[in-house]
This record gives sequence, structure tokens and C-alpha cells, in this order.
Amino acid sequence: MRKKTKRIIIILICLLGVILLMIGMYFYGLTSVSKESEKVTFNIPKGTSTKEVINELYEANLIKSKVASLIYVKLHKGIIIQAGTYELNRSQNVREIFTSLNEGKTIKDTISVTFIEGKRITDYMKVIEDKFGYEEKEILDLLNNEEYLKNLINKYSFLDESILNKDIYYSLEGYLFPATYEFYKNASLEEILQKMLDKTQNVLDNYSTSLNERGLSYHELLTMASIIENETMAKEDRSIVSQVIYKRLDMKMSLGMDVTAYYGVRKDLKETLTTSDLNSVNAYNTRNTSFLGLPVGPICNPSEDSIKAALNPSATDYVYFYADKEGKLHFAKTNAEFQELIRKYS
Repeated sequence: MRKKTKRIIIILICLLGVILLMIGMYFYGLTSVSKESEKVTFNIPKGTSTKEVINELYEANLIKSKVASLIYVKLHKGIIIQAGTYELNRSQNVREIFTSLNEGKTIKDTISVTFIEGKRITDYMKVIEDKFGYEEKEILDLLNNEEYLKNLINKYSFLDESILNKDIYYSLEGYLFPATYEFYKNASLEEILQKMLDKTQNVLDNYSTSLNERGLSYHELLTMASIIENETMAKEDRSIVSQVIYKRLDMKMSLGMDVTAYYGVRKDLKETLTTSDLNSVNAYNTRNTSFLGLPVGPICNPSEDSIKAALNPSATDYVYFYADKEGKLHFAKTNAEFQELIRKYS
């Protein structure tokens, strides 16, 4: 009996020792990682879970223990982690860090960046390089990262396997909505693109019913809208150019759009197209008469007006159009009328 009692006492002492050790480890895990002051910029994107924040804090060497930090947050149910960019310090303990995150003491260090409608993703890359310092190679590496693209496809309803087509020059061409955005100066490439894609999602959600009625995919819609964007100067011409595209597709006739030839040979719209350019065989050039249907993907990032036009073609019956020297479009129903436009305005 005494042996049994002694054994129980030993077990209880061991259990008490383990409990005290765990409590000690818990409180040790809440202490700062360093006694020396060292500032660290820490960003929390919207929608980040508590576990993800704790993982990132650990990876940034701002906390000693993920387990202790998670227990701390669970015990302090009033903590609500606010998204934003923070200036934390490695000399802060867990309580101080989560007080900052709960109170939303973010760095108000943002910049306003405008991405112009009708511009190509290569133009957007220059803006990102200028504003944030990311080099073209970094951006291209991300745009060519298949794992990253597949994650985007899973996240956004308007993205599908079309963007993985090997003939597409730039995977997200046409999908980055042109607008003015507010970014943190230290925003990552992923955060920049996510904000633009979020905006695209918000815009396209307004047209899902019209899209289904037209029987178009989002990829086809944005491809058509991008052509309309680059082919027109006047807003009132957009729905007519849209009608011409639908008409030619129905007639199984080459679209014959110069802007697709420019994109296909990677020339700027201000440059001159050669006969060789017009006859170039690639997945974009609809000026090549053997090319039927839409290009493999968008040729620029279109405005909402062009998206609307792609879904709402005019009730006219034009098959051709010609731009005069000022860029004004003139429309024709027959080839004879079109040839007359060329003689008149060229």
C-alpha cells in the first residue's frame, strides 16, 4: 500500500513538474526575441487568418514561439488583428506586438498609383518598376510562375486555364483593371496584382448575367474588349466596333484588326506596320486573312466602357471600318463602300 502511495506521489510530482515546465515555456515564449531594439516592417493583407499572421511573425523573427503566441491570442478573446502595414520591433514581447495589431497602429505610408486604360501589361510593368522598384525580370518571373497562376485561377472566378496557354505573351494581360489605386510603398508584387485583380472581380461581377446571355467566357469578353479599346478613340464608336467584331465572327471572316497585328509583332501603336508585320503568323494577328476567330488573348487592359461595349454591340449592320488621319472611324457595310473610304480618307 505504501509503495502504491509512493508511486502515486511520484507520478503527481512528475505531472506537476511537466505542468510547471509547460507554463514556464509558455511565459518564456511570450518574451521578446531580442533585448536590442530592431525595427521590422510587417504587413498583414486583408483576409489573413490568425494562424497565418502568427506564422509570418515567427518567420520574421518577431516572436519566439508560435504555440505560445496562439495560446495567448486564444486566452485574450478581445484581440482582433487589423490588416495593414506595421512597424514592429524585435524588442517587443508578444503582448506588445498583439496590442499594436489589435489597435491597428499601422504605418500610413502609402502611394497613389494610376494604371491607364488601354495600355499593355508591359506599360504597367514600367509603372510598377518606377513606383516600387521591382525589376522587369521579377515581374515576368511571377507572371510565368505556373503555380502562382493556378492559385489565382482557384481564387478568382473570371480566371481559367486560358491564361496558361503557351501562345499567350503575358498571362494576366487584359485582367489587371485600369484605375487609380492606393498601395503601401513596400507592397509586394503579389499584393499589387491582387489588388488589381480584386478590382477586376468587382467590375466583372456586374456583368455576369450579360456574359451568360452572350455565351462568352470571361477570357473572350476581355479579348474583345481589349480590341475595342485599342481600335476606338470616341466612346460612341465602341459599340459599333463591337458589332463589327460579332458580324465578322458570324460570317467566319477574319477580324482584320490592325491593333492585333501590332500586338502580335510586339510593336507600339505609334510605330509603322510593314507588310511583313501584317502577314505575320502568330496567335494574335487577325490581319492575316488565314486567321479566323478571336486572338489567343487580350492585347491590352480594357476600360469598363469597352467591356460594356463588348456585351452590348450596336444594332447597325457594318462589316468594315476605316480610321482617317485624325483617328476618326468611318464605317461601311460592303467592301465597295470600304474601298471608297480608303480612297477618301487615306
